[in-house]
Formats: sequence, C-alpha cells, structure tokens
Amino acid sequence: MASDTGLRVPPLTFAPAVLAVALLILPLLALLSRASWPTIISDVTSAQALSALWLSLRTSLAATALCAVLGVPLALVIARSSPKIAQLLRALIAVPLVLPPMVGGVALLFLFGRTSPVGQLIDSLWGITLPFSTAAVVIAQSFVALPFLVLSIEGSLRAAGTGYEQAAATLGAGRWMVLSRITLPMATPGLVAGVILCFARAIGEFGATALFAGNAPGVTQTMPLAIYTAFNGAGTGRDTAVALSLLLLATAVLVLLCVRAWRPGAVK
Repeated sequence: MASDTGLRVPPLTFAPAVLAVALLILPLLALLSRASWPTIISDVTSAQALSALWLSLRTSLAATALCAVLGVPLALVIARSSPKIAQLLRALIAVPLVLPPMVGGVALLFLFGRTSPVGQLIDSLWGITLPFSTAAVVIAQSFVALPFLVLSIEGSLRAAGTGYEQAAATLGAGRWMVLSRITLPMATPGLVAGVILCFARAIGEFGATALFAGNAPGVTQTMPLAIYTAFNGAGTGRDTAVALSLLLLATAVLVLLCVRAWRPGAVK
C-alpha cells in the first residue's frame, strides 16, 4: 500500500486551521447561548414572528419558482453556447454574488420605481406599483438567488456532456424530446441542488429587500427584516429575534444536508 507521508500537511498549518474553524463556529455557539430556551416556542409563534415567517416562506417559494422558470433555460443556453459567450454570460450571472445587496436594492428601485420608464410602463399597463410591495420582495429575492440556481444547473449540464444528446438526435429524436428525456434528467442533481440553494438564499435575503421593498409588517417584513427590527428595539423583542435567528440557522443546516444528499458522488 502506498504511503501517505507525502500528503501530510505541515504542522504549522493546524493553528490557523483551528482559528478558521473557531471563527465560523464560535459565533453560532454564542447565538445558541443567548437563546431563551424556556420561551423559544412562544417567541417563534408570536403573531409578528409568524407573520414574518409566513411571508418569508411564501415569497421565497415564489422567488424560487420564478428563478426556476427563468434560470433553467438560461443555464441551458450557457452550457450549450460557445466558450466566449458562455464566459460572458457567467460573468454577468455572477454579478449579484459579488454585488453588495444594498446596491442591488438601489438598482432595482431605480429600474422599477415610479419615475422610471419601466415602472411607468408597468403602472400604465396593469396599474401596479412594484416598490414597497410583496411583489418587490419576490423580485429582490430572485435577483440575489438566481445565480445560485443557474450556475448549479449549468455546471451539471457541462459535466454531463452532449454525447447522449447527439446520439438521440442521430436516432431521430426531436429537440424537445432530447431536452425532456435526456438533458433535464441528466441535470437533475444540479437542478435539485440549485433549487435548494436558491430557496435558502431567498429566505435569508435582507439588503436588497430592505431598500426595494421596505419593512412593512405583514407586507414586506420577512424574517431577516424582523430580526433587524427587533435588535433595533422595535416590534418583537430580542428573544424573538434570537429565536428567529436560530430558525434561519436550522434552515441553513437543513439546506446543506439536502445539497450534500443530492450531490453527485456524495457518500451515503
């Protein structure tokens, strides 16, 4: 059996590695230590907390559905485009990942605001004002979550290759049959992982939502905004803020477990 001596890391790397783990874990432990466990059920089930929770779930599911409708075709276009076009599209898709959420909120407000051409067109056609509405929450969540879904599916499509698609086309299968019977089934792991990550990012969105949708209880106040409001001394109490934070933490852990379970080659 080959020796693994050459794979051993230098001893000096363990100290910064431990500090890195501590930086990630200790804040979460501090959050757990501040939870009011005797009242956590009542905190999470208070009227304002349930309103924020229900709004977060509804808007996150709507944003995930919107991202799936728009993102799957976009991922397919990127995966099947020439290298230069694919590289350009990937760069554009990645912008919300590195853009500060507050900047995204300002951009959405300028695009869909009442004084913008797009906002005026929407208002004249359907009589809808998007900013500071529940629909604005969905749009803000979609803006920040769409890259997670697109890049996940696009990576899965590229890894699968085009061999089976070309063979099916040679045998007479039409484009829609190839798409529905071969392409999408092969991309299922990436699709599921992308949908889960998209939902997790949407439910945790704060910055773009705050600027574009506002913080109106029952209308635009999602869980992250309810937590922020509570810690600033308004609305729900701090115990409720901690309880909602733990709920979001549990959601994040569940998302990671689901992604790992659907990842190709994951250890069972």
